[in-house]
Amino acid sequence: MSTHSLIDELDKKILSLVAKNARIPYLEVARECNVSGAAIHQRIQRLIKLGVITGSEFIINPKSIGLSTCAYMGIYLTKAGLYNDVLKQLEQIPEIVECHYTTGEYSLFIKVVTRDNEHLKDILSGKLQKIEGIERTETFISLEENFKRQFHVV
Repeated sequence: MSTHSLIDELDKKILSLVAKNARIPYLEVARECNVSGAAIHQRIQRLIKLGVITGSEFIINPKSIGLSTCAYMGIYLTKAGLYNDVLKQLEQIPEIVECHYTTGEYSLFIKVVTRDNEHLKDILSGKLQKIEGIERTETFISLEENFKRQFHVV
């Protein structure tokens, strides 16, 4: 049985509320859902056990700590078989905050956050281009993030 089939309308409402604000008190969620705080606690624990909720986090505004350049890079590998080796090396670069194995033109697509364009250039030439297995990269600098959101629970 899939996890999706174990999720009912109350679970969806709970997920919608906690996705907007992970710090919302259970009692406030309970009021919104017209159930007890204990019921919300049990539901959230069940959703965690099912792997539907995988944690909560504080979102740090990169610009507020001096990281003003955000870039996305498509990475071409010399051989698909080098994927795991390249991935391990990419994980060691703290400026890389996301990494996706993709279909299409690129083997990998990453998100990089740096202080400025010079720092980005240092990551490219000093770290990425030295990783064996990376044939080349294509970089896209984000000029502005217009919105970012959790997906809608259906």
